Amino acid sequence: MTEENVLIIAVQSETMDDLRLNYSVDELTSLTETAKGNVIETVVQKRDHPYPALYMGKGKLDELRELIDEMDIDLVVANHELTATQMRNLHHELEVRIIDRSQLILDIFAQRAHTKEGKLQVELAQYEYMLPRLHGQGQQLSRLGGGIGTRGPGETKLETDRRHINRRIDEIKRRLAAVVRQRGQYRQRRKRNNVTQIAIVGYTNAGKSTLFNRLTRSESIEEDQLFATLDPMSRQIKFPSGFQAIITDTVGFMQDLPTALIAAFRSTLEEVKEADFIYHVVDSTHPDKEKQQETVLTLLNELGADQIPTLTIYNKMDTLVETFIPEAHPSIFISAFNENDRNRLLKQTEQLFTEQWEFFHKLIPAAEGKLLQQFRQQTMIVEQNFDPDKEHYVLEGYIPPAHPLLYDQRSN
Repeated sequence: MTEENVLIIAVQSETMDDLRLNYSVDELTSLTETAKGNVIETVVQKRDHPYPALYMGKGKLDELRELIDEMDIDLVVANHELTATQMRNLHHELEVRIIDRSQLILDIFAQRAHTKEGKLQVELAQYEYMLPRLHGQGQQLSRLGGGIGTRGPGETKLETDRRHINRRIDEIKRRLAAVVRQRGQYRQRRKRNNVTQIAIVGYTNAGKSTLFNRLTRSESIEEDQLFATLDPMSRQIKFPSGFQAIITDTVGFMQDLPTALIAAFRSTLEEVKEADFIYHVVDSTHPDKEKQQETVLTLLNELGADQIPTLTIYNKMDTLVETFIPEAHPSIFISAFNENDRNRLLKQTEQLFTEQWEFFHKLIPAAEGKLLQQFRQQTMIVEQNFDPDKEHYVLEGYIPPAHPLLYDQRSN
């Protein structure tokens, strides 16, 4: 696909300082590049708040028209979510395709969704985003065809009547509900099997997938781009003590995510809510890392996952130029590419488990090989001896609270 020339426009309100604006515009630029757009120019206007009718003032529009003609701009991307009126009026004034930050993110998700569930969630989010903005969009979409911001449901569907779209939304919701039930059954099965579950969360492009792949020797998508991972992936992970857990890589969090998208991906993020432990990966080199951490913690709170034990992982230490004092505790500094760092991470995780779990001392008959294997996989053994006279193993270690193995009569 040929790269489109993109003009980014942003309004700096009185509540937004220069630093915050720069971070926001830089992020929008990265999003545009992820969507295969070529950012030619950025235009910022300082206003108390975005102009209700046109987003920017009329005087600024003259400047935009000149830039669009001079630089052969194909697409204008607004840093804020536009109303239907703003989008329609801007298109009328500038005579070029207009999309906003939310539509751009939805477009990236449409590119990155691979599973049936992911595709359904993206389609639902796009329909719910477009429904209140249908008036005035049809001509823009039909006249100018495809490109960034038009992937997903497609132009022809978006031009049909609202009843058709509402029926499609209802159908997608029913199909997603079935997927959610199935995912819930998988989680319950893991719970019944007493498997400890760890979720990796973090701001987009913090290095979650790199860490996941190195810990599990997997091959999930791993790119230096925003939202490289969309569909959640779970794999088994083995700790130094022999203890085994399931670890899940999740979609990256981001400031100002479209409301429709957060709602649509709630089922995907349920994996986080059901986790026993969370790895919160932070890009230690990012200048806005504090705000990124805050964004993730806010979303965890909204998910009801803020009480789950968490280890904050400050990643990319191999490229960090200046040191800083971590805000979060407990925390660890690593490079996901460094094997020694990954081993330190696993050992620190085990140490945290020993502080939260129950100590046990168990005697297991030599004939109970299956039971012995369960202890080795589902608990953290720190001492193991065999008594040849009594023909049993003596185990000491740590086990999750209320774990069924604590009450197994064969190990008393």
